Amino acid sequence: MGAVFVWEGKLLLIERGKPPAVGFWSIPGGHVEHGESWQDAVEREVIEETALKATCGDLIGWVERESAGQRYLIADFKIDVANPHVAKPGDDATDLIFAEKADFARLKITSGLADFLRKYELMDL
Repeated sequence: MGAVFVWEGKLLLIERGKPPAVGFWSIPGGHVEHGESWQDAVEREVIEETALKATCGDLIGWVERESAGQRYLIADFKIDVANPHVAKPGDDATDLIFAEKADFARLKITSGLADFLRKYELMDL
């Protein structure tokens, strides 16, 4: 699952430090642990990867991705964050940024992210 947070017109992205997509920029996210709800997983992953306390909001949509022979079905949710200015990378995130439209030209983003953002009108790219 993934977490989408836009603050002052900028999208929260992390640089992935572990597979899949090491070195690529993506929205925070990960897997759902046994016995965990989708919403709890979103909130846990956001804390682990960004140090932000998030509240999971509405489901945006589903995407399918393939990486290193593995297929992933990913549910992406909007999140709310009270104090975005305290964000810092953690867990498998090596860096983070609140990305503007212009940043997407220089960042190596994960496959399909820009299409997803356009499809759901989350950013004007």
